[in-house]
Amino acid sequence: MRPRILLADDHRIVAEGLRSLLEPEFEVVRIVEDGRALVDAAEKLRPDVIVADISMPLLNGIEAVRQIKKADQDVRVVVLTMHPDVTYAVSALEAGALGYVLKHSAPAELSTAVRSVLTGKSYVTPLLDGEIMLGLNKGAQKRREESAHLTRRQREVLQLLAEGYSAKEIASILNISTRTVEYHKYQMMHDVGMKTVAELVRYAIKHHIVSQ
Repeated sequence: MRPRILLADDHRIVAEGLRSLLEPEFEVVRIVEDGRALVDAAEKLRPDVIVADISMPLLNGIEAVRQIKKADQDVRVVVLTMHPDVTYAVSALEAGALGYVLKHSAPAELSTAVRSVLTGKSYVTPLLDGEIMLGLNKGAQKRREESAHLTRRQREVLQLLAEGYSAKEIASILNISTRTVEYHKYQMMHDVGMKTVAELVRYAIKHHIVSQ
């Protein structure tokens, strides 16, 4: 029986290309196009491996991985992204991913990464391997301090604010009241000392709390 893979990428053409790379060896059970759909599909399908992009609508890949791993420690995750920024890679690994592959390296590395994480080993693209180890050692505490005060719900609200949704739209997506959204928004602004939503979003992107 082939290992079961759940793919998450908001660009359907890219996702289909990834499917063609993986299917000779693995079974791709579903393709989803946003972070919230990824969390739901992971719970329902219980795949062996998740291959997920970072920059996805509604919920970014790193936050989705964090939520998935909290619910199911056994699932293995490979993050596949265009971001060569080591801070994204470190954040993904700290959230629970075992693999990190750049999209332009996928033809050569993705299947290898999936095989590695299936055995419980980590796989990081060689282009970033050394930098990531330095980042894990030097930057982890700082990143934890930047986002420790944010709850899961606040990170969800912040991601949607970064995507340009209004408070009313966010309330509908998260199934909470508009008043609750406004409360989280102003609480976050107060906590980080920002006076506008634009400043709050720039702060969150700069510190990789949300993806751009």
